[in-house]
Amino acid sequence: MTDGREEFWRRSLRAWDIAFWLMVTITAVFSVPTAGSARLAVWSLLGFMVLGVAYVLLGRPGAQRGDTRLTRAYLVVLVLVTTYEAWVVELGIVLLFVAYSQIWFFATSRVNGIVWTIVLTVGIVAATAARVEAQPSDVPSIVGQATLGMVFSIGLGLWVTYVAEQSEERAVLLDDLRATQAQLAASHHAEGVFAERARLAQEIHDTLAQGFTSIVMLAQTTSAELDLGRPERAAERVGQIEAVARDNLAEARALVAAFAPPALADGDLAAALARLGARFEAETGTAVVVETAEAGPVPQDVAVALLRAAQESLANVRRHAAATHVRVSLTTTGGQVQLEVTDDGRGLREQDVEGNGVRGMRERARAGGGELELRGSVGAGTSVRLRLPTGAGDDPHDDEDATIGAER
Repeated sequence: MTDGREEFWRRSLRAWDIAFWLMVTITAVFSVPTAGSARLAVWSLLGFMVLGVAYVLLGRPGAQRGDTRLTRAYLVVLVLVTTYEAWVVELGIVLLFVAYSQIWFFATSRVNGIVWTIVLTVGIVAATAARVEAQPSDVPSIVGQATLGMVFSIGLGLWVTYVAEQSEERAVLLDDLRATQAQLAASHHAEGVFAERARLAQEIHDTLAQGFTSIVMLAQTTSAELDLGRPERAAERVGQIEAVARDNLAEARALVAAFAPPALADGDLAAALARLGARFEAETGTAVVVETAEAGPVPQDVAVALLRAAQESLANVRRHAAATHVRVSLTTTGGQVQLEVTDDGRGLREQDVEGNGVRGMRERARAGGGELELRGSVGAGTSVRLRLPTGAGDDPHDDEDATIGAER
């Protein structure tokens, strides 16, 4: 029996139990009294009992365990008892309804079912002919009736087997579909987790890490001011440290709550850039000019990307440029917004192009469907330009991926 058919029959075993015992009982009740003598009635009843015991000890356990040795032994008993009952009593032939159906229940294949059906039919023909003491002229009629029953049994058995296999194939396909859906869900979940981790890592780099860097540098400056005997300047630096720490705390809370950056709480990117520039100038002494007169409103996600890019650009100026002047400009034209951060520092170096901060800005540009450009040369300052579509008009840049151009 194929795996599909075997599983189908096992699931329907209880229904087969009920059908078997009902048919055997009815056949016994109506056929035993028709026996020609009390002795034949007893022998007929014993035959039904043997069949019942064989089903309990061989047939059903074989079906439950998938043991072909037990089911084969039961089929032998089934054929012998059915043939015997057809010989002993006239109504014993009714047992064929049980026998034919159970042959297909226990058969291991279509061919196996056909062979057992033919064997049983031959036995029934012989038993019937012997019981009625048939004459040669009666044989064609007996054979014809038995053959008709055999053909019907084979046709019904093949059809039921086909239905069972189709049902099980659909069940297997459904299980496979469910498993595939579960795998896809797990894969999407894993991708979502990875993307969220990457987002958080970038947010931490652009906010908390830069804040901690500022605190370290301000602490070093405070120590230097104290060594030079300038407590007023040192106290001013301590105040700046406190302000940066508070900003970092607000950023951390915003990250945990998945809120917009605190600097954009009022939704005004231009004001956020102005505050960022003023704080940078106060902490570093580098003059910062913020130009936002030509800037219009932008979507929240675009504003976040631009603010993070400005923070990273100023952090790079602090760490690497040694600049004296920085210009931050924000402009909107058509359906596009542009942020440009320019300094007069040391200029662009090879390691600056591949740093984490630049990679983060590149990812933000790619995610927003925009473009990132780095321009500069050693000793001549650096310019970082980020363009993003705002969705308010046609985007003149139809690049599929964000690009970085570096000029030496």
